[in-house]
Amino acid sequence: MRKICSMVLIFIGACNMAFSQELYVFTEPASNMPTKSIGVRITNEGMFNNPGFVSRTIPEVMFGFNKNLMMHAQAFLSDMDGKYRVEGGSLYAKYRFLSLDDAQSHFRAAAFGRVSTSKRSIYTRDINLEGDNSGLQGGLIFTQLLHKLALSATLGYAHAFKDTDKNMAGMPGANNMLSYSLSSGYLVLPAVYKNYKDPNFNIYFEMLGKTDPGSGESYLDLAPAIQVILNSTTRIDLGYRFQATGSMANRYTKNMYLLRAEFNFFNALK
Repeated sequence: MRKICSMVLIFIGACNMAFSQELYVFTEPASNMPTKSIGVRITNEGMFNNPGFVSRTIPEVMFGFNKNLMMHAQAFLSDMDGKYRVEGGSLYAKYRFLSLDDAQSHFRAAAFGRVSTSKRSIYTRDINLEGDNSGLQGGLIFTQLLHKLALSATLGYAHAFKDTDKNMAGMPGANNMLSYSLSSGYLVLPAVYKNYKDPNFNIYFEMLGKTDPGSGESYLDLAPAIQVILNSTTRIDLGYRFQATGSMANRYTKNMYLLRAEFNFFNALK
């Protein structure tokens, strides 16, 4: 009986992963991970900016408490300041408050919040709470699934904690930042979904933007990506973001690749 229950729970989790075209590479969807599941991620980001190449590693643990609430805990390590070191950490929570379901389609809406800490010096007006700044962020996510196509929009507002000791001379840094994104994901394979062991292959295209309301500086990045999901439990992402337009100088994420491996464990929380 216990084995049957476990198989049912795994199948339920696999059904959630079946909507894999919602698992965006550079943003989060309004949908949540399966109830009582734990996910483990390791992400590597590489940035091709002057004076050269730098990288950041982000280990992350995710918890799906129920169908509406999930949480992420992240740590940030990089060699951006000369040697590889721990920069800080972040807690992220997302609450899904609206679900409208139909055959082969659904609509989700969620609210999210993040608190981050970082010991990095401030070199740019851009506020990046995933390694570069200490601060708070909140916002809304809206995701629409239409058969094999998933569309999502995010609107967020971030506030950076002031720390004059970390500000570089001539670079005051921004206090607040408006962020916005439009994301699309398309399920390429399998053509017909048979069971949870079928490999999934997804392609993504995301537009990622920010505006500093204090200075009026802004930017818009384009971010294509691909994704493979194996056994509905293992996920591999590869993406690259580059600036399409903008007036915000010295950004670390201006030309950045992202490589990620994620492993999910269903029914791991009691």
